[in-house]
Amino acid sequence: MSVQEVLPLDGLTTEQRGQFRADHLLVAGMVKPGSKVLDVGCGEGDLLQLLETRGIDGRGIELSREGVNRCVAKGLAVVQGDADTDLVNYPDDAFDYVILSQTLQATRQPKVVLENLLRIGRRAIVSFPNFGFWKMRLQLLVGGHMPRTENLPASWYDTANIHFCTIKDFVELCDAIGVKMERAEALDLYGRPLRLRMPWWVWNLFGEQGVFLLTRGQGK
Repeated sequence: MSVQEVLPLDGLTTEQRGQFRADHLLVAGMVKPGSKVLDVGCGEGDLLQLLETRGIDGRGIELSREGVNRCVAKGLAVVQGDADTDLVNYPDDAFDYVILSQTLQATRQPKVVLENLLRIGRRAIVSFPNFGFWKMRLQLLVGGHMPRTENLPASWYDTANIHFCTIKDFVELCDAIGVKMERAEALDLYGRPLRLRMPWWVWNLFGEQGVFLLTRGQGK
């Protein structure tokens, strides 16, 4: 894995940084200014707004009508769509980056979605909650119930998440489909990146979420 530096978010004050999620700041720092970006599952457009501060041409696709309406009200170019069924309609190499932020676990076919991200974009950035995080394991071990955290507050019967995975699972999926990891980060409970040279099992245990910058492997 190459160690591509996260680009500085120039022009943002400390107060402005505090308005955005830690993973969004990290993702935005992986995108080169002036790029054309598609944000899949963009929610209410918070990440797209952050990307706009970097001179990025951002578009979004969002499943919920409420989310689309809120994005459009902010002046964002967002359409309603489903990552599982609608990404096939986008042409190859349509974007410099395609982002899937905290959405992978809600898709019905994560492998197919990931393959489409890297077909549509020259690079893909994927972030997701790590179900191997120690707090998750502890709730299962001690409480005997499906874990709930600040990032995953819904009960098992009332959640949109259907394919939980761990950082280890995701790395194995990338290996299986020949995806190259240009950069990988694990964020702790407070949104701080863990040290780069830790082994995967440490990230899998202490990383609350993973953020990966991906490119196609050879022959893709």
